[in-house]
Amino acid sequence: MDVNKILESVLGSQLPGQTGGSGDGGQPGGRGGGLAGSLLGGAAAGGLMGMLTGSKKKGGLGGKVITYGGLAVVGGLAYKAYRDWQAKNAAAPAQAQAPAQIPASAPTPIAPAGFDVENDRDAAGDDFRLILVRAMIAAAQSDDHIYQDEHRRIREQVKEWDLGPTEKAALYDYFSDPADAATIARLARTDEQRAEIYLASALSIDPDTPQEQAYLQSLADRLGLPEGLRGYLDAEAEAARLGVD
Repeated sequence: MDVNKILESVLGSQLPGQTGGSGDGGQPGGRGGGLAGSLLGGAAAGGLMGMLTGSKKKGGLGGKVITYGGLAVVGGLAYKAYRDWQAKNAAAPAQAQAPAQIPASAPTPIAPAGFDVENDRDAAGDDFRLILVRAMIAAAQSDDHIYQDEHRRIREQVKEWDLGPTEKAALYDYFSDPADAATIARLARTDEQRAEIYLASALSIDPDTPQEQAYLQSLADRLGLPEGLRGYLDAEAEAARLGVD
């Protein structure tokens, strides 16, 4: 399976019939520097995630945060949340410290070993980026706003693209599967991956409906996130959304 083709299709890139996006292998450009520029590098292209989140009344701002090339940002932001959470625990029972805030214009944190999304493997030995894609799609569909018409348009778009049968079959499966937090959580191999899966899910939506909020709660429970870590991950997701508002 060509993982890069899957990422391009879901997150947006210059596939046939699309314009804009990143034409240099996913390196964002032309939208300014810092976190917002990195996250928005290929947003103009849309991708299948754009079709999902764009059908929401609110426009799915959260879905615009991650674009092709943005999965590495997930590792960096998850690492920052994990680091701040660890620092808070190390400081206890000393005076509690609020997590450090990074302005939207600040450079994206560089993820160390353990948060290297692009070179990691999941519990089944497969490319970890595919799990993040599945997690994003599941989160986007968790409020049941995706109707038959949206699924039909997605299938028609996939059919038109110059993809191999394996890639097309994978995309059909990803978008037809129900939002199942348990299935997604079982694919995590490490605590770092659990943090990344949760953060990618939270970034993919604006959790403004009871269904989305319940899904993120269920995902956090199924992942078994360490106590207190979810708050730091949610804070990073919210800061990233504000950075592209």
